[in-house]
Amino acid sequence: MREPQAVLDAARLVLPGVGAAGYAMQKLRDLGLVDALKGRDGPTIGICLGMQLMFEESEEAGTHCLGLIPGRVRQMHAAPGRPVPHMGWTRIEQAADGVGLTTTDHVYFAHSYACDDGPATAARVTYGQTVPAALRQGHLWGAQFHPERSGEPGSRFLEAFLAA
Repeated sequence: MREPQAVLDAARLVLPGVGAAGYAMQKLRDLGLVDALKGRDGPTIGICLGMQLMFEESEEAGTHCLGLIPGRVRQMHAAPGRPVPHMGWTRIEQAADGVGLTTTDHVYFAHSYACDDGPATAARVTYGQTVPAALRQGHLWGAQFHPERSGEPGSRFLEAFLAA
C-alpha cells in the first residue's frame, strides 16, 4: 500500500520487516504513511522489523520510530554460545492467552535488535536477555519471530490475529 487512505481503510494491515530501521522509517515518511499508521485503529500486525517500528525509537542509527508502543529497540550483544544475529529456533517461555502460542512452541528468529519488554509483551523467550517474541496492545499485534517460517505455531499466531 502506498496511499495513506488505503492504510486507514484496510480491514487488516501487515507491517512487514526485513532490513534497517532507519531506511524503513525514511521510506514510510517519503510515502506519507506515518500519520496514517499512527491514526489507524484497525487490526495491524508488525513482523520482525515491522514490530520494532511500532516502538518509540531504535538504537539502530538512532531512529525515531512510529511511537505506537512505549519503549525502545536495543541492539543485542553476543556472548559465547549466543551469537548475534539471533538466528534459529527458540522455545516460547511465557505466552498470554489468545495469541495462539504456548510454552511448548519453538519459533524461528532472525534479528540483531530486540524490543523492550513491557505491558504489550504477549510472549517471551530468553536469548541472553528477555526478548519479547510477540506483542499485543489493543488492535496492535507484533511478532519478533518469523511466523511464516515457524510452522504450526506461526500459523496459530497468524490465525489468532485474523480472528481478533
